[in-house]
Amino acid sequence: MCDSKNNLWEGKISNHLQLGGIETSILDNGPGRNVRIAWINTGSGLRYKIVIDRAMDIVDAFFNQHSLAWLSHTGITFPRPDCDHDLEWLNTFAGGLVTTCGLSHIGVPEKDKNGIRGLHGKISNTPAILESIVQPDINSGNLEMSITGTMRESKVFGPNLELKRTISSSLGSSMIKISDKVTNCSNILVPHMLLYHCNFGWPLVDDGTEIIWNGQCVSRGSEGDNAIFNDKANYKYCQKPIDKHRGTGEACGFIDVNADCNDICRVGLYNKQLNWALVIEYNKKQLPCLANWQHWGPGEYVTGLEPGTNPPIGQNKAREQKQLIYLEPGESRIYELKISVLTEQNHIQEFKSIQELK
Repeated sequence: MCDSKNNLWEGKISNHLQLGGIETSILDNGPGRNVRIAWINTGSGLRYKIVIDRAMDIVDAFFNQHSLAWLSHTGITFPRPDCDHDLEWLNTFAGGLVTTCGLSHIGVPEKDKNGIRGLHGKISNTPAILESIVQPDINSGNLEMSITGTMRESKVFGPNLELKRTISSSLGSSMIKISDKVTNCSNILVPHMLLYHCNFGWPLVDDGTEIIWNGQCVSRGSEGDNAIFNDKANYKYCQKPIDKHRGTGEACGFIDVNADCNDICRVGLYNKQLNWALVIEYNKKQLPCLANWQHWGPGEYVTGLEPGTNPPIGQNKAREQKQLIYLEPGESRIYELKISVLTEQNHIQEFKSIQELK
């Protein structure tokens, strides 16, 4: 592992890739053939794959030998901008550590006078225009690395939203930082919704893994949701695979997370057997809502923690509830999301203790 504090490598290596860095390539087989990717190795045990042609989403992610993310049967596929009706989004959903939903719709398919919107919007099927790749410079002591690109959700005579994304890490640090800027590039007022669909799988997610957050949770409302998200169920622990979640079986709860004095929310997972935790940090003013998706299907075993501008309820309901964001021409909104792995016991206990805070 790379030690960012002591620089134990000083005078002993000639290429930063011996410690970590960013390596780009193109997949050459299967449904993801010709898709551009970037592997980021932090040198801390954390490494992850950015799919450049899928909105710079993060799919594979590992800490040492352990996978952090749930990967679907589909895996990485070539971008399909035409998969924007009904449930077609699921045909190209790789799962992965972070899948971006939006930029103008998150939630179920819907149709109204404002248009037709498929599940979770279009942006995840949009290739990025790369702007920069910055490698760490060990000679100057700059351990930061980053990749930046832009994606557009646009059409002639219609909304034109731009997502500029920078994903960064530092040598020796087990943290990923996503910095997003969404801008209305059109000359009309446009609706805006954004959700980070973070999908966690085995071995991080296992029977008894704690789901950690502090706040108030309500069931999404369906029979399947109510079966798990109720006052008598302990929905803050991951379950074994269950038959009721075969096929489309699932449950979802909407959480109003309590932020700290700086408006920062900290949520995540703790696996007692692995003895480390994964933490997501974000600003509640930017992302006021959190969804917890639980799908304990045999062979399709996943839980999601999904910070968003809204719950995944779609434009219609957000508009009815007067919670839909509108961006003026030229207006931008900034979002930041940090994902970290904690291994030191004092840090883990501090994180776990947020559940007891009032």
